[in-house]
Amino acid sequence: MSVNDYVKFITQTFVQHYEKSPHERKTLKKQRKKEREPFLFRWFGIIPYAFMIMFKKNK
Repeated sequence: MSVNDYVKFITQTFVQHYEKSPHERKTLKKQRKKEREPFLFRWFGIIPYAFMIMFKKNK
C-alpha cells in the first residue's frame, strides 16, 4: 500500500466520522463501550476470573 492510498483511506474515514450527527456518534461510542470486555479480563486475562469463581464457590 502506497502512502497516497493510506492518506486517502485516513481522509475517507475522517470525513465519514464527522458527517455523522453528534447524537449518532455518542450512541456509537456508548455501544462500543458496552461491548468491551471488563477491565480485569483485558489487562490480566482469565486468571482473575478463575480466582473470583473459585472464591464464590467456597462461600
